[in-house]
Amino acid sequence: MLEPQDAAPFLAYRGELAALATAGCWTVSALAFTAAARRLGSLALNLVRLGMACCLFVPLEWAARGHPFPTDATAHNWFWLSLSGLVGFTLGDLCLFRALVILGPRLTMLVMSLVPIIATFAGWIVLGERLALVSGAGMFLTVGGVAWVVMERLPADAGGRTSASATGVLLALGGAAGQAVGLILSKLGMEGYDAFASTQIRAGAGLAGFVGLFFILRAWPRLAEALRKPAGLGYAALGSVFGPVVGVSLSLLALQHTQAGIAATIMAIVPVLIIPFVVIIYHERVSARAVWGAVLAVAGVALLFLWPRN
Repeated sequence: MLEPQDAAPFLAYRGELAALATAGCWTVSALAFTAAARRLGSLALNLVRLGMACCLFVPLEWAARGHPFPTDATAHNWFWLSLSGLVGFTLGDLCLFRALVILGPRLTMLVMSLVPIIATFAGWIVLGERLALVSGAGMFLTVGGVAWVVMERLPADAGGRTSASATGVLLALGGAAGQAVGLILSKLGMEGYDAFASTQIRAGAGLAGFVGLFFILRAWPRLAEALRKPAGLGYAALGSVFGPVVGVSLSLLALQHTQAGIAATIMAIVPVLIIPFVVIIYHERVSARAVWGAVLAVAGVALLFLWPRN
């Protein structure tokens, strides 16, 4: 059993550890949602995954806090977290999933590597957060390593595009901005409130946003078709547990205990963490460039962890 003095180093970096756990969860959810999207379609998947997440939160929050719904949240919590859910889950993910179709995963993830930079800038403007020089160096190494991995040119038949379109790039930028701004709004809105209950509010707002979008697009037949595909729903359920429920909740916990830019940087290593899984599952070959990019990203994360705190 850890003594208080032994646990102190872990407590000092609990935000970074939560961000690292978030990246692990999002790696699993990315694989699950990829399989689900191929069966259900990206638009239907967004509604299904958030609906599942909202249902999963009810027993989880009832068991953990005695509140099946976030009725103890303040008006401040509700406003900013709902806005965060609309910006991050609805607008951001809508752009992101569409960009994946147009650009392919590698080019989209390259643009998404801008999330830590956007989050750092937004954190400085909105929250007054400032980074130490060493933290900035760690962010640079991590983002550079991730970019080095995802910029690698793939053959045209390997599941990605080899050139970018203006529409695809703008959509990917919208996804990156939605995720980054959503993080900042979350940090602003969950002051003094539980991270998991905060995510419940965000997921509910995101779900409401997609319900409105389905009415506008008259896309309900797509949902009806998706609900008849049990394999796709199974993958969606797995992704919902590790994505909107556990993963996003851990990301908010990370935001409570470290700066937004640092949290976003560590969470951005998903494209690196996913490499061994795509080798095992999809039998993709890993180049030396991908390995060195992973080394750079891990070195950057290590720098964020190992630099002593004040």
